[in-house]
This record gives sequence, structure tokens and C-alpha cells, in this order.
Amino acid sequence: MTAIYLDHAATTPMAKEVILAMTEAMTHVYGNASSIHTSGRAARKELDAARAALASSIQASPNEIIFTSGGTEADNMAIFGTAEARATEGKHIITTQIEHHAVLHACQQLEKQGFDVTYLPVDAQGVVSVEDVKNALRDDTILVTIMYGNNEVGSIQPIAEIGALLQEHPATFHTDAVQAYGMEELDVNALGVDLLSVSAHKINGPKGIGFLYQRQGTKLGNLLFGGSQEKKRRAGTENIPAALGFAKAVEVATQNRTENRKKYNSFKEILIKQFDEAKISYKVNGVRNGLPHVLNVSFAGTDVESFLINLDMAGVYVSSGSACTAGSIDPSHVLVAMFGEEAAELRSSVRFSFGQGLTEADILEAGKRTVAIVQRFVK
Repeated sequence: MTAIYLDHAATTPMAKEVILAMTEAMTHVYGNASSIHTSGRAARKELDAARAALASSIQASPNEIIFTSGGTEADNMAIFGTAEARATEGKHIITTQIEHHAVLHACQQLEKQGFDVTYLPVDAQGVVSVEDVKNALRDDTILVTIMYGNNEVGSIQPIAEIGALLQEHPATFHTDAVQAYGMEELDVNALGVDLLSVSAHKINGPKGIGFLYQRQGTKLGNLLFGGSQEKKRRAGTENIPAALGFAKAVEVATQNRTENRKKYNSFKEILIKQFDEAKISYKVNGVRNGLPHVLNVSFAGTDVESFLINLDMAGVYVSSGSACTAGSIDPSHVLVAMFGEEAAELRSSVRFSFGQGLTEADILEAGKRTVAIVQRFVK
């Protein structure tokens, strides 16, 4: 039985082009980019090229890109860095109830330090209201942090509209774009964001590297102290092979984005058609026109834990939400925010997520296996 990996929102396999780029770098680019000798300057040149490619992908300038160890560090740098840099101006932060835990837990930590955090609700589609953001703003609001696309249900937030709203307010605006990057066209200027977080492993790049976009002039404190790397914003010797792999992953994702969006949306429709034809009871959670690679479905009469085990045994690899909460017995905080604490969806929802290498035949087979398991559950 062939295994079918449908958990690309959790992480993706590295693209062959990325592996080749990193292997080449690990073989030949061994200098420290901070060294002034020939080897160091060669490493710096490669790092600068990677930084420029990443900046171009979001219409930013290279000096606005800070390499990090991934999305979690980028989120933490944005939140803790803003809190530190602007604490004398105010201690109010606005976020939503459906953020990734890298944002939620950072905000909860700041509450312990005396900051006041407003956690905005979302509607049943998983979308926050711009009006709610407007109403939550205060004179002492220093940070608004709202994700671009949700990792569990795929809902896309009105980031550009919120960005326009904040043109009249001095708060720093951060968006966690980890799940959307490579799939959506992102322009930091059109969005009006000051900070934006990204991770490489969601787009067939290496684990352990990401970046934080910091708009020029945006105040930000440091998390790490040591050398003068990243223009004194993030100490630590740069991981040049990973940076080059990241840049290659972005190149591949950008080239294939239009085709991939069309393909992944078609995968959604294939699965939904199979569920309809089998006449099983199901519900799509979130909007169908959200992130094209994420489909969250609740199957009435199933229990998510045993359902996932059965899918795994059938060679269909999906999840119940964020991989960062794998093994947790707590219900999805995203689904709680959308449907309430007693909703049936909390115990019967799984996430299918698509990525590189999947074919229509894979999706048809995955749907067939899923339907068979649901039918066993509800007999």
C-alpha cells in the first residue's frame, strides 16, 4: 500500500533543487560571512544574494530581512522585540484567538510581564472583523499581530484592510505569514505591515531557517546578544547553506505558484466530490476559497483520535490541526474560537493539506480510503 502524505501544512519534503543547492553550498561555501578574507567575502556574497532574493519575494529591501531559525523565532522577535522597544509608549497588544501558538504563547508571556492583550474573536469562517480591530485600538496600543492565513482551516485575514486602518494609528503591525508564504502573492507595501514572519520548511525548503521582515524605521528590540550579524539585530553566525536552500525554495515556489494554486484547489474539489458521492455526513470548516492547500473537514460520527489512527494505518497522513500541538488532548483553539467549546467539530475534524509531488490519482485514492473509514465509523 502506497502512503499518501497530506500534511504539507505541517511541513514539506525538501525539493530536489533545494537539496542540490545546499549540498553545493556545504561543499564550497565554508567561510564565515563576518570574516574579511577571501573565503569570508565569498560567503558574504552568497548570503547577500539569498537575502536579496527573499526580499524581492515580498517586495521589500534586502536590509529589511532578518534571518531567523524559523517562524517561531520570527514571531517571537516581532512580539517581544516590539514590546521591549515600545514599552514606554504603551502596553496594549491586539491579536486574535486563532493565532499560531508562537504568537499566542508569546502574548501570554507578555501578560505575565504587565502587558494588556486583547484576543479578538473570529466568525464561523475563521475570519476576524476589521471593525473589531478598529474598536479594540487604544491610545496605548503598541502592537497589532494578526496572521495572514490560518494553518488549521486556511482562512485568510483582511490584512490589507487592517493595514490601511493602522495608517492612522502609530501601532506596529505584524503578520505571521508562515502558512501563506509561497502560496499567496505578498507585497509588504500593499499590505501595510511593519513586520512579517516566514519559515522555509513550509515551502519545500530546509527546517531551521526563516526570516522576519522589519520595515525600515520600525522599532525592534533584540532577543539574542553576541556578534554584529544581521546588522546587529540578531547575533549568531549565519547558516549560509540553509539561506541558499531557502532562496532556491522561494525561486521554485514562485515559478510554480499559479499552477500549484490551481492544482491544490482542484484537489479540494476532488475530495469534496468523493464525500458527496459517498453520501457521508461532513462539513468543510472555514471558507472554501481560503489558502488553496488547506482543507479542514469535520466528519459527523467520528472521533478525531481514532480516526487519525485509522487513516495512518490506511496510509493517509493527515493531522487534526497544527503539528505544534501534536499529541495534545486539548481541542483545537482555532475550532473553539470558530464554533464554541461544546461544538461537535472539536472532536471530528481533520486537516488535509497539499503540496509538491501529489497527483490527482493520489487524491482520489486518499479520498477513497477516507470514505471507507468514515463509513466504518458511522455504521
